[in-house]
Order: sequence, then structure tokens, then C-alpha cells
Amino acid sequence: MELHLLSYSQGPAVPLLDRTIGEQLEHVARRWPDGLAVVSRHQSKRLTWSQLLDAADRLAHGLAKLGVEPQDRVGVWAMNCWEWLAVHMACARAGAILVNINPSSRAHELTYILNRSRMKMLFLRERDEKTDYAGLLAEVRGGGTFALQHAVCFGTAAWDGLLAETPRASSAPIALDDPTNIQYTSGTTGSPKGVLLTHRNIMENGYLIARVLRYTEQDRICLAVPFAHCFGNVIGTMAAVASGCGLILPNAVFDPKAVLAAVEAERATAIYGVPTMFIAELRHPEFKKFDLGSLRTGVMAGAPCPVEVMKQVASDMHCREMVIAYGLTETAPVLTMSEVDDDMEHRVSTVGQAMPCTELKVVDVETRQTVERGVQGEICARGYMLMQGYDGEPEATARVIDSDGWFRTADLGVMREDGYLNITGRAKDMIIRGGENIYPREIEEFLYTHPQIAEVQVTGLPNERYGESVLAWIRLKPGETATAEGIRQFCDGEIAKFKIPESIRFVESFPTTLSGKIQKFRMREIEIAEQGLEEVARRGTA
Repeated sequence: MELHLLSYSQGPAVPLLDRTIGEQLEHVARRWPDGLAVVSRHQSKRLTWSQLLDAADRLAHGLAKLGVEPQDRVGVWAMNCWEWLAVHMACARAGAILVNINPSSRAHELTYILNRSRMKMLFLRERDEKTDYAGLLAEVRGGGTFALQHAVCFGTAAWDGLLAETPRASSAPIALDDPTNIQYTSGTTGSPKGVLLTHRNIMENGYLIARVLRYTEQDRICLAVPFAHCFGNVIGTMAAVASGCGLILPNAVFDPKAVLAAVEAERATAIYGVPTMFIAELRHPEFKKFDLGSLRTGVMAGAPCPVEVMKQVASDMHCREMVIAYGLTETAPVLTMSEVDDDMEHRVSTVGQAMPCTELKVVDVETRQTVERGVQGEICARGYMLMQGYDGEPEATARVIDSDGWFRTADLGVMREDGYLNITGRAKDMIIRGGENIYPREIEEFLYTHPQIAEVQVTGLPNERYGESVLAWIRLKPGETATAEGIRQFCDGEIAKFKIPESIRFVESFPTTLSGKIQKFRMREIEIAEQGLEEVARRGTA
């Protein structure tokens, strides 16, 4: 078989930055000192690149005085805000490892992350409209022993004191392959794992994203996706640090009207979001009142992208250079993107082609041999962007990265003759709800703590708004009774809201194979038929 017929592709080899995040921040601040770095509209706060560098170095000095050394872990637990970005940059300058905590996390998840990450310091918002972060932290700390030594709430005297420090970057040497970020993901191998990402991983990925999107210091990204995910802090933050373009934060949490208003007021040239965000913006009753003519590009990712939505964004939102991206947290994250000048067919029916300096192949799930183009298999990737590993879990790392450096994504796909990729499914049973990765086992293990539950199986259902929703089939202990609402109340405040099952069915048994293995796909099929979701399940996605 000739090589060109195989499902293998390699993006173009281009020169990379070869700078740590801190070095690149300083480079941008020196080149465009008065250029806009970030505007947080809900906080009425604007920072230039020189001001962001100054804040980062003051915080870095403060971290050192509190005993935070290079490679110590520092967490952030908050919705999008300018302080989040400042802490991110401070950690990069000080050589500390930033630990992203999803702001939706509750006591169960926070306990897990504090234990696993061994973070020494945590920055958090004291409270917002949805969450009493300080109260939850106090509750968790009262019930366990952790490595955490300091917790600083944004906007308090302790925070102001750190910002009043003399600006001074760390003198410790920081290498490109030093870990700089831990993101907890459900991954492909079980319960949440801390993905260790290096300066090289995320800085170069941001640079290559900016290159594909043709960003300059004149661009402005309207960023409604959370900093707590790679979409926010790599496709957003790192692309901005790589190119000098500005970040616009419309609101602490997603609000479609706030996004539309931010685009108009700040003359955004790019807009990011998962499909549900774009749908909410397009359907907003005041959509036509806003001038979106400054937009030219953006990224839709994080969940399967409906073809019609992509077309509407390109026409009605003036994003004629809107692209789709595909990747995983373990790959820092972007593996494929469409090009801004690709025709609409490529941009709505594929997830693009291999990014520069990235290798892709599609292999047979059983034999691991590379399949011919046009044949479905598991997508594998190799290159600079591959994580250092799962934090403290070498065996789990070895299960997903082979001896030749290929990462098994657990996603199924087809490589077309032209090298563009289609995602066709997942080899594992991860649920992707509105851009959030949910591993069913994590929900199952939590629900097993319910005193009335004997057995539970969780899977995903097609959902028009979120792409997928969470379905739980539950078998109760003999003689017990329960309601769906009661189960949801049990979950409320203990696990993130997006993980709480929207559909719950009480059953006496589960569909199984002859050998007794539970068939989650049959659960899904039964629910699709029962709930009349056939049309949603068939709907075209890119």
C-alpha cells in the first residue's frame, strides 16, 4: 500500500517561538507597551501589555515571599476576570505551575483536586452570584488535611498587598519543557486526571493558532469561554500573548447579550465559543440591534458544530473567516483547524487538517495499523503539543502514549483524501455537554454514595442545545423508593451542575451482552426512541 493512500498527515514544518510564556509576555510588553492586553467589561478594568507584565511581576514577587517556589502548584478558582489572567502570567514568570479549577466545581470535586494537585496556594473569588467560593473552601478544609498553605481572595487586602509588591520576575531558570499548567480532565482512561502541560505545549500551540487566524496586535478576541479550560487559556490567552492582540471579557459568565454588546463596543475582530453560545447569540431577540461588522474570524470548538449554525455565524455575524478546531486537553489542545480561506464546504463538514508541526494518523482500533484514507479508525497524534503526562500517574500515561510517542485520543474519525478530518464518534464513553468533558464513571461513583442506589449507569444523550446531556439509569436497593428530583437534589452542591443527570430512569435491569457486559449504547438507543430524539441524533455536525 502506498503511503499517500494511508490515513497519515503532517502539518507544515514552521519555525516556532522557542520562548517560555514569561519570555513571550515580556517580548510583547516591550514591543507594544501601550497595546490593549485585556479589557474586563464587567469589572470596568483595562490593562495594556506593559501593565499586565507589571502586575504579573508584582504577583510573582509576592508568591516568592509567601514561599512559593518554582514548580510549586498554585490554583485559581473563579469565573473569568482580569485577576485570573494576572495570576496565570505571574505563575509563568515565577516558574510555578498553575492549577485550573472549574468554577462549577463543588465540595466533592474541590476535595479531589486539592488532594491530587498538592497545591500550596489558591486564588479565588470570595463569592459571586452563583457560588460562595470562600464558604465552600472553608467547608472542604475543615474536613481534610491538604498541602494548601495560603488562600487569597481577589479584591481583599491580601490581594491588594500582593499587587503592591515591587515588580520582580523570578531569577530561577525556567525551561521550555517545564510544566506550567495542570488542567483536570476526564481524559480517556477513567476519573479526572491532572494533565501536565509545559511552556512549549501551550505557548507554541497558541502561536500556531494565532498564525492560522492571522492575528496581529490590531486584533481583538471576544472571549466568552472560561479561562479554566484550554479553549480560554490557550486558544484565547496564549494566542493573544503570541501575537499581541487584545482579549475582551464580556462578562464573568456567559451572557449572549453581553457578548454582542462587547463585540460592538470594543470592535472585536474575533469571537470564540462552543456551538451553544453561538446559537444563543444568534437567537437573542436583540441580535439585529448590534453592529457586528468588525468581526472577521473566530473559533467554534468544544463540541460537535452544527453545520447550519456555522453557516449563520459566517453570514449573520460577519465571521466569514470563522474556523472549527479539534483537539484535547492532553494535546494542549488544538490538533486540527480549518484555514480562514478554506471554502465553506471544508469549514462546515470537517474539523480541518493537521496543524503545523503536528502529526496525525487514523488507526484500526484492534490492530493499531494505520487505515486507508476514507476508513474509520481511532485518531492518534504526535508532536510538540503532547502533554508531559498525567500528574503522578505514569501507568495511566503509558496507556495513552505509546513507545513511539503517539497519543491515543479515543476519538473515532475518518481522514479524507485531501487530508481533512471528520470526527465520527468516540471510542470511549465520555460525554461532551456544551464544551464540558464529562466522564460517566465520575458521576457513577458519586451516585453510588446515595444510600438507596444499588447500581447506576451513566451515558450521554443527543441534545439540541448542548450537543449532549447526561442520562442516568438507576437500580434501587430492594424495598427502596426514590424520585428523579430527589436524585438531582442529592447531587446539587456536591458535583458541578453540568454533571447532574437531566434524564433519570429507574430500572430493574440493564441491557447486557451474553457475557454480562452492560451495553450503554443500547441505553442510549432506548432513550432516543422513548424521548423522540431521532432527529436531534441525526442532525449534521462538522
